[in-house]
Amino acid sequence: MESIIQFVQTEKDETIEQLILEKIEQLSKKYAWLIRADVFIKDEKDSNGKGKICEIRLSCPGPRIFASSSEDSFKASVAETIRDLEVQLEKRKSEMNTH
Repeated sequence: MESIIQFVQTEKDETIEQLILEKIEQLSKKYAWLIRADVFIKDEKDSNGKGKICEIRLSCPGPRIFASSSEDSFKASVAETIRDLEVQLEKRKSEMNTH
């Protein structure tokens, strides 16, 4: 599976990039039908203290799967986004098996 990671309005962080690649790799092993992952890491100023945003768009059979979260750290944001994606992927997988 192809993974593209873009850092928007923030400096590139190797540890965050490695974390994302590991998580995406785990998803691709569990769901072999995934084609591509587009990851956007954004740093936006937020009055609530959050603003570390992770957006992930997965290309797969059927409509694309998208998840996004805003937390106080990039690690927490990535973890939350991956959890959201896993829920959607499980749902897609169950729909695929019924056909």
